Amino acid sequence: MQESAGFDLLAASLRADATDVRTFVEALATKLELSFPERCRIDRGGLLGKKHVKRIAVELGDGRYELANEDGAVSARRSSVVRGISLKSEELSLEEWIDRLAAELVAEADRSERGRDALQRLLTS
Repeated sequence: MQESAGFDLLAASLRADATDVRTFVEALATKLELSFPERCRIDRGGLLGKKHVKRIAVELGDGRYELANEDGAVSARRSSVVRGISLKSEELSLEEWIDRLAAELVAEADRSERGRDALQRLLTS
């Protein structure tokens, strides 16, 4: 997959549901769980069986991408991680978070066939 085309396609796919934040967070969590289960952690909460995504954390390369969802208000951050320890953390806009996550997912796909397969699952889910 050509890196630029792969990035554009993935970023567009991730943004597809971003107009409705709750739907976006749920869809993104599902896509990441199915595509990169060993790289992501999804925290859910809620009452009476109505669980919704509270937090998404994805570890790729030297970064941890986290999206917190509090009743439809999201906060996004990227942390630099070395040997499991977060050294630097920065708040990002949702758009920038999507772009950086998409770029890192494409880079992961370029590093291995397993990554390419995971990216393909993400784009088709």
